[in-house]
Amino acid sequence: MTMPTQPYKAPARWLHWSMALLILAMIPAGFIMIQEGLSRSLQNNLFVFHKNVGVLLLLLVVLRLLYRWRNPAPPEPAHLPAWQAKIAGLTHFALYGLLVIMPIAGYIRVKAGGFPIESLDAMGIPALVQKSEAVANFAKAVHFYGGWAIAALAAMHIGAALHHGIIKRDGVFSRMWPKAGGQAE
Repeated sequence: MTMPTQPYKAPARWLHWSMALLILAMIPAGFIMIQEGLSRSLQNNLFVFHKNVGVLLLLLVVLRLLYRWRNPAPPEPAHLPAWQAKIAGLTHFALYGLLVIMPIAGYIRVKAGGFPIESLDAMGIPALVQKSEAVANFAKAVHFYGGWAIAALAAMHIGAALHHGIIKRDGVFSRMWPKAGGQAE
């Protein structure tokens, strides 16, 4: 049964779904690119994709955080149990944190490892960290374990969204779903 809920504004929905699609591409690319036995060409293409989409995601998360700062989220639906609202809040907080940490750790791993980030290098942006194997290895570990954490949190988030959208049909999912047919806000 659909219950009345206040939807997110169109820019918030656009940022959410744009980032969701990119993240859902980044997770498997990140895990596949580090597997042994891949062709050198496939591995290089996945690394280039992963690094450069990571730059884009960092820009989008900064934009999203700025937007959220200026446009707070609509209130949680009144029918949502307090424990679900609490878990949703903690999950969102952790996802936002990882969406900041992951590209920064990836950037540090790549630049401290002496590797290029093609999009930044093409713009002439100098490295913000010096080459250091120790720093690169630490950032690599943060990025690796963060990848597992973001995959788990994304799976939880998707599972909860599908639960609300398909099973409960309580309006929670539709708050973020794009409006059909240009409906008014």
